[in-house]
This record gives sequence, structure tokens and C-alpha cells, in this order.
Amino acid sequence: MPVVGLKTPDRPIERQETVPVPPNPIAPGPVEGVMLKARAAQRDFATVDQETADAAVRALAWALYNPDHARELAGLAVEDTGLGNIPDKIRKKQRKTFGTLRDLLRASSVGVIERDEAKGLVKYAKPMGVIGAVTPSTNPGATPVNKAMMAIKGRNAIVIAPSPLGYRTTARIVELMRQELDKIGLPDDLVQILPSPVTKDSTEALMKACDLVVVTGSQDNVRRAYSSGTPAIGVGAGNVPVIIDETADLDAAAERICESKIFDNATSCSSENAVVIVDAVYDGAIAALEQAGAYLCTPTETQRIAERLWVKGKLNRDLIARDASVLAEAFALAPESEGKKFFLVEESGVGKAYPFSGEKLALVLTVYRASDFAAAKERVRAILEHQGKGHSCGLHTRNMDRGRELAEDLEVVRVLVNFAHTFGNGGGFNSGLGFTLSMGCGSWQKNSISENLSFRHMINITHLVTPIPEDKPTELELFGPHWKRIGYEESAQ
Repeated sequence: MPVVGLKTPDRPIERQETVPVPPNPIAPGPVEGVMLKARAAQRDFATVDQETADAAVRALAWALYNPDHARELAGLAVEDTGLGNIPDKIRKKQRKTFGTLRDLLRASSVGVIERDEAKGLVKYAKPMGVIGAVTPSTNPGATPVNKAMMAIKGRNAIVIAPSPLGYRTTARIVELMRQELDKIGLPDDLVQILPSPVTKDSTEALMKACDLVVVTGSQDNVRRAYSSGTPAIGVGAGNVPVIIDETADLDAAAERICESKIFDNATSCSSENAVVIVDAVYDGAIAALEQAGAYLCTPTETQRIAERLWVKGKLNRDLIARDASVLAEAFALAPESEGKKFFLVEESGVGKAYPFSGEKLALVLTVYRASDFAAAKERVRAILEHQGKGHSCGLHTRNMDRGRELAEDLEVVRVLVNFAHTFGNGGGFNSGLGFTLSMGCGSWQKNSISENLSFRHMINITHLVTPIPEDKPTELELFGPHWKRIGYEESAQ
């Protein structure tokens, strides 16, 4: 739709200051057309007021939260990718979208967003321009909307480069988002998708042409984004280990782990991949997990799972994110496994020679025994060093000091205590973390952020600086402790 004369059905849009956004060079080929349209739409949208920006965010959220749309897109995603299940994908789409909308509507992204009178600082939000978003096959509907809401909150446009496997789902949700923008008189070209087929070349061209790249998905795409010459935000791989210590409520811990592990057939990077159980409660914890829906595999079954879940060192694409019944048959598990929700495999090692110590994207949970909490902590450290460093870990305990100890000692961005990990890590209504589908892992995984992705990562900030009373300490205040250490006399200056 045309951008000139942009209006809502009821009134003209009020505009803020003009915000020039210098365009990056546009690469030739399929990217050129979408980038030209995105820049034209964003140029006008860059000056809208907060009310209009929030109206756009609500429109995008409704495009997916609408129950009919959520159901349709969940079905498309499962049909196209074979990953996850329809009921959980519906829940994920609505829960993540609702939570993200809550967070975004509570924040300011236009004009003055912060004042610090004591420091004489006023901060003004400005858009970045066009955001290039690379999205994964595990969430071909939810992740594009999540990123689009954040980008539009900052008065940017967004062009999405989806996983080819999930292209049809992503194209449909982009179509729905564009329709919702059009309904309220806003330019639909604020949200676009790369033309099919999406290739490495077209994705790289988008990365070079846009103003910020945000990548959720393969580490190959993350590396390409960081080498594109465009500012980039990438996220790391998950491989969440959680501890059950001797003080934990075993039944509650088992229920939380089960609820989280089985959600969408373990497609989430926040899904538990290993549980480390302190020896004093090992048998009781296993019994609680079995009561919650787990099946404990025999050593022979465990070996068979290892042979079939990995093919030539890589996860078997035909078995990841599948229903428990499909896995039980594929792994030739005993009849007792029938009706179980997920599968426990006992392991003693960590590293490349021990595939169960890594991320599995399947309803298989690795179990380790640790002599005490100190040993459990070191096991978690080893697991994260092998894979998932910086991402997350969890603890089920009644001793909150142990949560603080993990946070102090481990190189990890998030430590969740007494959570169903999947429902707290990427934001939750009982978690202070912001809702997102992209979780930074810090320099530990060569990421540029060590927090949950938010719209604040998609805006520029201008600082207005005014004079304040001089804040200049004496030399003695600053150097005194050092002078004392080295025997320096102030009078010797």
C-alpha cells in the first residue's frame, strides 16, 4: 500500500521529530525490492508518536494471538517442519505474544524515554531503520512475530529471512501481520519476507543491506551475521542442565521438569537436556520423575537410542521433536514405555564421546548422579563447557543460597531456581525476565548481548547533556588507598 499520506481511519498520525536514517547499500537481486519498500515505509513510520507505534504493535500481536490464526499456523508449522505438536504450538504462540505485548506496552520507545536530573541527562529513542531477522524452523510462526513486534515498537521496519523448512508458515504470518497493519491505516511494507527460495546468498545480502541483523537459529547464520559488516545480535545454542539437590521438593521438581521437557516435544532451546541429582535423593528423584511421566531406559535401550538418535555424529532429523510414541517405537523400547511422556537415560561422562551430554531436541533427558551439591555444580559446569555455555542452568532446592552460588560461580546468563525451565527462561508471568524467543549468551558463546532480546536492542539513543554541579573528587580520595600501599607521601608531590 502507498506510504504517502499515511493515515489511520479516524485521524491523521501525529509525528515526532524527523529522524534521518542513512540507508546501507542495497545488494542486487531478490533483496533489493523488499529493502526499497521497507525503507520507504520506515521513512514515514520513523516519525510517528508513541500511540501509533503501540497501535502497530497491538496489530502485529493480534495477527498471531487471534485463536483462529494461532491454530492455523500451528497446524502449518507441524505439517511443514514435522517438529513439535499443534496444541503446544498454539499455547506457545499465544503465551509468548501476549507476554511480549505486555512488556512492550509498558515501555516508552518514542521521544524521551529516560531522565536523570542528578546527572543532567535526557535520553531520546530513535529508530535504527530496517531490521533483518533470521528465524528458525523450530518456531516459524512465533519468532517472526516476536521480532516484528520489537522492531516496530522502535519504529523500524523488518524483513524476515525464514528457515526454508518453515517458509510457508512464516509467509502466512507475514501476510496476516501485513493485513492487520493495513486495517489500521499503517504501511504493510513495514513487515516483509524474503522471496522464496531463501538461500544463504539472499540471507547474506539482507544482512549486508539492513541496519541491524538479529539471528535466532543456526550458529552458522550467527557467524555470518557477525561477519556481514552490519551490527548484529546473535544468540547461542542451548543445552540446559538442572540440579535436584537433597533439599528439593522432589514431586514438585519432577512435575516442573516434565512440564517443561515435553512442551512442544522439546523444541525449545530452554528445554532441560540433563538433570543432575544429588546422591542422597537420587532414587527418590527418579521415582518422582517416573511418577510424573518418565520412563527410565535400560542400559541396552540407552545404547540403542544413542545409535538411532544420532547419525554420523549429527541428530537424526527424523527423530527430533517427535511425539513420545514415535520415539518409543523408533527406539524399540519395552512395552512399559507405552504412554510415557519422556525418556530418561543414565550417563556418567561429558564431551564429544558422550552424545547424551549435549542438546538433543528430543524427549530424551540425560540423568547424572552427583555425590553432593558441590559435585553437581561441577558437573553442570562441565556440561555447559561442552555445549550451551552462557545460556542457562536450573536448580530445584529449598536452599536459596545455592542459587546465588551458581549465579556467582558459573559462566551462564540465567540461573533459574524452582522453575519449569521453558516457561521462565524466555520470560514468564512469574519470572522477571522479559518475554522473548531470542536469548543472548554473552561473550561465552560469542554473542553481543547477555540478556533476553528486547526492543531496547533495536533503537538508537540520543543523550541530551546539560551542566550539573561539578563532581570532582580530590586526588587523595581517589589515589589515597594506593599511596598507602606503596608508601607514597602526598607531600612529596
